[in-house]
Amino acid sequence: MPRFARVFLVLPIVYLLYFHGLDSVGLLGADEPRYASIAREMATSGDWITPRLWGEVWFEKPALLYWMMAAAMKLGAPGGWAVRLPIALMSAAFLAGYFVLLRRRIGGKAAGLAAAMLATCAGWLVYSHVAVTDVPMTACFTAAMLLCAEWLEDGKPDRLWHAGFWMGVAVLAKGLVPLVLAAPVAWFGRKRLLEVWRLGAGTLAVAVPWYALCVAANGRAFLVDFIWKHHFGRFFTPELQHVQPFWFYVPVILGLLFPWTPLLALLRRPSQPFTRFLWVWALFALMVFSASLNKLPGYMLPLLPPLCALIGMALAQARRPEWTLAVSAALAGMVPALAPAIPLAVAAGSSRALGSIDGWYVLPLGAAAGAAAWVLARRFGQAAAVAFVVCLTAGMVWRLTRDVFPRLDEEVSARGTWRRVEARRGEVCLETPRRAFRYGMNYYSVIPLPDCAEQERPIHLKQ
Repeated sequence: MPRFARVFLVLPIVYLLYFHGLDSVGLLGADEPRYASIAREMATSGDWITPRLWGEVWFEKPALLYWMMAAAMKLGAPGGWAVRLPIALMSAAFLAGYFVLLRRRIGGKAAGLAAAMLATCAGWLVYSHVAVTDVPMTACFTAAMLLCAEWLEDGKPDRLWHAGFWMGVAVLAKGLVPLVLAAPVAWFGRKRLLEVWRLGAGTLAVAVPWYALCVAANGRAFLVDFIWKHHFGRFFTPELQHVQPFWFYVPVILGLLFPWTPLLALLRRPSQPFTRFLWVWALFALMVFSASLNKLPGYMLPLLPPLCALIGMALAQARRPEWTLAVSAALAGMVPALAPAIPLAVAAGSSRALGSIDGWYVLPLGAAAGAAAWVLARRFGQAAAVAFVVCLTAGMVWRLTRDVFPRLDEEVSARGTWRRVEARRGEVCLETPRRAFRYGMNYYSVIPLPDCAEQERPIHLKQ
């Protein structure tokens, strides 16, 4: 099939996966409306150095995400599109770059399988639809790591300049985290460390200007809050209230890879330098994040690109992958069973939503999808079965957008509540609101709403 024809077929799937209904649900959680509020203040104030939330400095994250959203706002993107579109565009562009970089190392077939699985796994899809820092950091960090892998194999040090650029952008996305996760590069390149200065120089050239300007504008407060509290404090102390057990990320990874989780069974002991690099990259990141006292599911996003690359190579070489692909297709076919649980999972956590899953009625659909994938893999090869699961996943995303997003908008996002009270905004106060509801309401109200305990008003809003 000609290349232009493949692009023509891929574009509708990319649209369904990443752009369809992007603003059909209001901002969710505490982080998304908070980051959007900071970006809006940056766009209106013209201060692109110091992040501020309702006039107060806010040093939880570096500036990259705020710049992306603020730029979209300045360009006139409407509503939630200005908040989420930059992430969706970066995600889709990264997937193309991921395929190109992998193809140079593992060939077109394995690279295509890896990119298709990463594009449709639950973790990448979910975080590509919300305006948080995980996708920007993961995309830039992965580009840097794959370029470093090329340097390790072909010995061309110029690759490190390009890797340094992307590593610097990753540092602008999420602070010092990508520098720690890049430690495997130093280990694999320990005999050529004199060349690594290019990686460091490129990183510093991109990242240091904003950090230096922010320190100059805010002094010690930036260093204490951003470096100590949100790096070392997040790792060693429970004050950020995300404490989880050491094994927390094992089920998280299995869930983020859905529906491709069964393909982990195809992985084998690494036998080539590049596969060893991918294994160490993924396992080192897992150990670092597992050792941290505070844990969140999004921290596992940097593991998905190396894991999908490993699975793509294993699948391309597998002799009888029909059953694993059939199980993946069956899981994708049963996604409608998750629909009733999604609003509760977003509002209260996945563990509390498990009882809401009702899967009996979708078992025939799952069985049919599994059988179809088995036949396709048997008769036409792995790529045909993977393409089927990709199309099936795109269809399921479209269905969730239609059926679940309106419920999320009314039951979980603050946008639905704000629309009902907007005409009487001057009479509204918040009664003991949860953090996410407060940030959401204040984003949509623009001027923060007071707590009822501090300023009594006729209308009490309670989540």
